[in-house]
Amino acid sequence: MVNSIAGITSFIGALMLYAGYIYTNAYFDYFRLSPFAVGLSTFELVMHSLRLATLPVLEVLALALLVPALPRLLTLLHIPDRHVRRIRELGRATARAYLWFVVAGVALMLLWRWIQPYGWTAPLLVAGGLLLGLAQAAQPSGRLRPPWERAGSLLVAGLFLIWVAALVAGQLGRQDAQRDAEQLVRRVAVVVMSTERLDFAPPGPRYEDLGKAVHYRYRYTDLRLLLERDHRYYLLRLGWNRDIDATYVIEDDDTIRIELRPGVQPRTDR
Repeated sequence: MVNSIAGITSFIGALMLYAGYIYTNAYFDYFRLSPFAVGLSTFELVMHSLRLATLPVLEVLALALLVPALPRLLTLLHIPDRHVRRIRELGRATARAYLWFVVAGVALMLLWRWIQPYGWTAPLLVAGGLLLGLAQAAQPSGRLRPPWERAGSLLVAGLFLIWVAALVAGQLGRQDAQRDAEQLVRRVAVVVMSTERLDFAPPGPRYEDLGKAVHYRYRYTDLRLLLERDHRYYLLRLGWNRDIDATYVIEDDDTIRIELRPGVQPRTDR
């Protein structure tokens, strides 16, 4: 039992780290950045993987854990025995059809171009079919499969689950990046004050020259904060367009002063 718990914990930890990397890589790639260049830690990558813990995913996991105990639960609820037997028979029939789940997943892989953005369903069906095949009810004789077959099925199912996590994490990363870019005005507003004129790639932010009498002579506005790491600010201009606009990287030093201000807040009904 200890070995099983340790193995499951290690697999989940590795899966979270991998999913976190895929998510952050997809998110920052939308803004032409790399999570390694930004300097995200291992803990931050793991925390970003929690983005996959959406309500539909948690509901499916809860149902998957509840299904094996469903007959006992129905018995406790005093459901007639004939209904409980039917549910047991349906469960056995589903388990014995595990190969059809695998075949359906492989068939969807052959149709990969036409099932996007739901391509993750293909490896999920394969993994689900392989895991169903490990159930005792999946075998006509009712006996468990040999240990080497069970280990092989678990290994392959684990690989397909990692693929599912990668596909979902990448899709969520791109979707979140697109949403943040569309709602850029709501992010933290940044004012850059500089003693020397900065050379921004056009069209650039709004520019003001405050005169020689002012120490921080040049002021740049209409910027929004994407990320701040180690006194380095990653900024986007209002109206940022991925196809033509640059992501600005400003390093805070003695010649730069950064002011952070609230962005435009969404209207709320009172």
